[in-house]
Amino acid sequence: MDEKIRRTMDALSKNKMKPYFVQSKDELYELIRGLIKNDKLITAGGSVTLKESGVTELLVNEYKGIYLDRSEGKNPDEVGEIFRKAFISDTFFSSSNAVTEEGELYNVDGNGNRVSAMIFGPKQVIVIVGKNKIVKDREEAKRRVEEVVAPKNAQRLNCQTPCASTGMCERLRSGKPCESPARICCSYVFLGQQRVPDRIKVIIVNKELGY
Repeated sequence: MDEKIRRTMDALSKNKMKPYFVQSKDELYELIRGLIKNDKLITAGGSVTLKESGVTELLVNEYKGIYLDRSEGKNPDEVGEIFRKAFISDTFFSSSNAVTEEGELYNVDGNGNRVSAMIFGPKQVIVIVGKNKIVKDREEAKRRVEEVVAPKNAQRLNCQTPCASTGMCERLRSGKPCESPARICCSYVFLGQQRVPDRIKVIIVNKELGY
């Protein structure tokens, strides 16, 4: 484990988030199975990391009837209902746009369902991140979203935003706020010290995952 990861894990612990470090996907899956073995309802936020790591596939295949995925919604109303059920779930899975060495999670959302569930509702939140998401501090976390995360997500989702075509946040490019109706950066949340110790668990995978 390199020193940056160790510092980040120590800081997460001080902020009452439980850190884990795994070297491989197999280690990741075994850890997850242990953390959710007694769950009756599992939900998740949208995440490239969850897909790339195979966690979404694991949940779909091994937790049928327990894992509720947004893809099960047949229309916007049903998808919205699945989002709301996250607040009564035993475990909510997510990734994070950035994790600072100061032990904070930084996330920017469009709908806000992901960040709101991370803040309150689910009994347990499991955040899975690749080592590429660790940054020094808040300023670097913001830059990471503006320069990497938001443009790539806008492109992936075929959003008609300036950053989807330029590859850079409009605020950085022009100095003006993004006024696109399709804007996906609406809620900006730093998660620092927690009131419920170890409710949030952060699993750092020794691989590059997601944006």
